[in-house]
Amino acid sequence: MSRILIVEDEEAIADLEKDYLELSDFEVKIENTGDAGLETALAEEFDLIILDLMLPGMDGFEVCKHIREKKDVPILMVSAKKDDIDKIRGLGLGADDYITKPFSPSELVARVKAHMARYSRLVGSGHENNDFVEIRGLKIDKTARRVYVDDEEKSFTTKEFDLLTFLAENPNHVFTKEELFRKIWNMDSIGDIATVTVHIKKIREKIEYDTSNPQYIETIWGVGYRFKV
Repeated sequence: MSRILIVEDEEAIADLEKDYLELSDFEVKIENTGDAGLETALAEEFDLIILDLMLPGMDGFEVCKHIREKKDVPILMVSAKKDDIDKIRGLGLGADDYITKPFSPSELVARVKAHMARYSRLVGSGHENNDFVEIRGLKIDKTARRVYVDDEEKSFTTKEFDLLTFLAENPNHVFTKEELFRKIWNMDSIGDIATVTVHIKKIREKIEYDTSNPQYIETIWGVGYRFKV
């Protein structure tokens, strides 16, 4: 059974999330402070973490940062804040998704299942030989889910890796931000275009020699993005 950690200081919300997730056959654990959430996240194994932004003690931004330094578990950040700057900051720290309160429990479950389906691909592929995508000094190991630039390994989050791999496997095709969100996050954009933009920015910082003049991921203004070969 897949395990989910909820880090949420509002007990009524945490209990509601827990009830709906357990109805979908997830095992759920709740922590009510940032410090306790971080300690539990690092001490135990979870398949996904639902992380509130405003927490007693250590806030969600710091918790996310410390978790991402140690683990690649999907992180779904939750907040009552609707400002894009908070969303961008959270995604920039390594969160895989951002959902704004209030939201329906069914939407939360749908997002959790989408991330779980993606993350399950991390489990062994059963192939004897690793599957690689190699383009001009960029090497993507699809089996081990590792990325190298000129033989130097770069650290990628789950969604960053999925997005880069998808673009690299579909070169010279222009994708809109909405198309990329549906493909990588398995859901409609629901106004979350900033998610794609931030992930592209983070990917470029890791693979491009000059982010102002990218040689891999090209912006097609007014349309979307294209991977150049």
